[in-house]
Amino acid sequence: MADSAPPPTPSPGLPVYVVGGGPAGLSVAYALRARGIRAVVLEKSDAVGASWRRHYDRLHLHTTRRLSALPGLPMPRRFGRWVARDDVVRYLEKYAEVHELEIVTGVEVDRVERTPDGTAWLLHATGGRELTGAAVVVATGYNHTPYVPDWPGLDGYTGDFTHACDYRAPAPYAGRDVLVVGVGNTGAEIAVDLVEGGASRVRLAVRTAPHIVRRSTAGWAAQYTGVLVRRLPAAVVDRLARPMARLSVPDLSAQGLPRPDTGLYTRAKQGAIPVQDVGLIDAVRKGRIEVVAAVEGFEAGKVVLADGTRISPEAVVAATGYVRALEGLVGGLDVLDARGGPVAHGSRTPKDTPGLHFTGFTTPISGTLREVAMDAEKIAKAVVKQGGNALSRLPG
Repeated sequence: MADSAPPPTPSPGLPVYVVGGGPAGLSVAYALRARGIRAVVLEKSDAVGASWRRHYDRLHLHTTRRLSALPGLPMPRRFGRWVARDDVVRYLEKYAEVHELEIVTGVEVDRVERTPDGTAWLLHATGGRELTGAAVVVATGYNHTPYVPDWPGLDGYTGDFTHACDYRAPAPYAGRDVLVVGVGNTGAEIAVDLVEGGASRVRLAVRTAPHIVRRSTAGWAAQYTGVLVRRLPAAVVDRLARPMARLSVPDLSAQGLPRPDTGLYTRAKQGAIPVQDVGLIDAVRKGRIEVVAAVEGFEAGKVVLADGTRISPEAVVAATGYVRALEGLVGGLDVLDARGGPVAHGSRTPKDTPGLHFTGFTTPISGTLREVAMDAEKIAKAVVKQGGNALSRLPG
């Protein structure tokens, strides 16, 4: 039998490198490939969807299956309306397989800079690799590096302390007194998980009361409203949201969660997206989750709260968020804002850095997966328009 013919090779030119194999990076790789452009995904872990694999067991998407699919592949109906973490991982694996994406795992990009002649991009990666691309798409993720505040006395705390990134399930906390720090979606859901999993006492430390919305009301997903209002002025959305909140969410002021003074969309644009209720409201109303003041530090084995109270939980779960950790990667290019996020996003590129794109670094109320899917198409169009003959094109 004759040997099979070797696969056709791409045309001369430089590929587009996509840094990060999560939903945002895979979406861009597909959108480029669909336009005949060679895109290479560089993923530091050993598989796509690494951050999703690390999330806690009970996690489901807070956005609907239909509006969370990436371009070119619907999510299967069997996943249900609110897709579970493991199904998201399966979907990402299938997405890469179906679209025959070129993915290199186990490679971490340390630094991105212009080539000496200024015509392309040079990526410095593990193993001393130096890769040259016509364009670079940074998709390393909003939840990249766990953040723990510099609390005084933390080193002397003798209880169990963990960041939410390492929390998986409530079983290790059954029968124990647990403090969850932070009332974003992660902290709220972990607190509910602990209550349902048998923790003897669950307290939730809150610095700023969040906006709480029902994930779905009479079949109408909160995401649908987010899609409808996302382009309206923040002040208008804030005014519309107030009466809706009063109708759908009870006043929890007596339990320590007053209605916020600032508007919902104003807060969202600052990065504080609303908490979608998956059991928090009932648990707080019934006293199963006790809301306490923010954590100020640790002292003599106790947790010191902002109101001066000292408590002695057996375990602390810090749902204190993440940082983008882009400084080492692109910090020398003057493309980051004061908070460490990219100054330009999607199809737009930062000033003086043509061909450098960022995606997946925002948390829109219309749904992150929906937005990265839309951004992918826009980025691909921009790369093709700007790259011209410098791009490596796929055969056929």
